Amino acid sequence: MTETIQKPLRKGEQTRAAILGAALEMASREGLEGLTIGVLADRMDMSKSGVFAHFGSREDLQIDVLRLYNHQFEQEVFYPSIREPRGLPRLQSLFRRWVDRVSLEIASGCIYISGAVEYDDRPGPIRDHLVDMVDSWQRALHRAAQQAIDEHHLKSNTDPKQLVFEMYGLVLALHHDARFIRSPGSVMRAHAGFERLIASVQTTKS
Repeated sequence: MTETIQKPLRKGEQTRAAILGAALEMASREGLEGLTIGVLADRMDMSKSGVFAHFGSREDLQIDVLRLYNHQFEQEVFYPSIREPRGLPRLQSLFRRWVDRVSLEIASGCIYISGAVEYDDRPGPIRDHLVDMVDSWQRALHRAAQQAIDEHHLKSNTDPKQLVFEMYGLVLALHHDARFIRSPGSVMRAHAGFERLIASVQTTKS
């Protein structure tokens, strides 16, 4: 994950950005497979050829939507968190901001999670991009967990992969309970689960 500097957009780039924003909103609600050039063109009051001029194909559009989603995720969750001190404060920030973002996506849906359901058994470029993005996020979590061990905030025998696995499980449970069965208090339970998880591996010094 590498931070980028934003430059002012030209008119064509502004149009493309507006199309992508609308496409991301649609994909969040309908899934990546529900994203069609025709519906998007109607939404933007453009011709299909006008939309195609910016993306070339439906698959290119879907991949660019994934990239935009990943960029927003990094800006809201990853980059603010890595400004926190190394170790447990950084790991806690990553989880807290992750939960905050998922809780805001309850009405629409997390593309990382919904995309995994759509493409778990469908090989191709879209699945490859999804896997790369999720893998990059998991590596970031693993690094933060390992740093927390190195800083002696977590016990030396802590397994960072197991820790991240359980963190992921909490977020998946949050998404399921809050979005699917609409269970109140899901966000609170996710935070409580994380606190209990950390308490089980935290050193007495930290």
